[in-house]
Amino acid sequence: MSKQAKNTICLWYNGDAEEAAQFYAKTFPDSSVDAVHFAPGDYPAGKKGNVLTVEFTVLGIPCLGLNGGPAFKHSEAFSFQVATADQAETDRYWHAIIENGGEESECGWCKDKWGLSWQITPTALMQAITDPDPAAAQRAFSAMMQMRKIDIAKIEAARRG
Repeated sequence: MSKQAKNTICLWYNGDAEEAAQFYAKTFPDSSVDAVHFAPGDYPAGKKGNVLTVEFTVLGIPCLGLNGGPAFKHSEAFSFQVATADQAETDRYWHAIIENGGEESECGWCKDKWGLSWQITPTALMQAITDPDPAAAQRAFSAMMQMRKIDIAKIEAARRG
């Protein structure tokens, strides 16, 4: 790895790791495509000279995209949780993922076109569902459970009662 990270998240792709890395780099701050490496020989999912791995950074986290083929798929067991400051930032990331071939899920979760799960999570939501007042936290949590993309105004209204 060019950044010499001690620990790197390795994400499996079916031949499109570079496309995914480029999307993440243009969508999120502190994100970049850092290096593209080509296969020195044939391998089960590709041929010599194909893009084998892509080093990239997502919101400051070093990742390695491995073009391993169709054998494994992403699942909700792994997701990126992106803390957002306000509704505009929440909307921007949510729509970028959804409008680039992704799909909506529940409670602020969505999935990108490569099957990777994202939690677009306003800091206001986390503050609301961890409110020291259990009734306020429950109201906010119940409101969240009805949402796809998080609506901060509705979360804050529920928290207030």
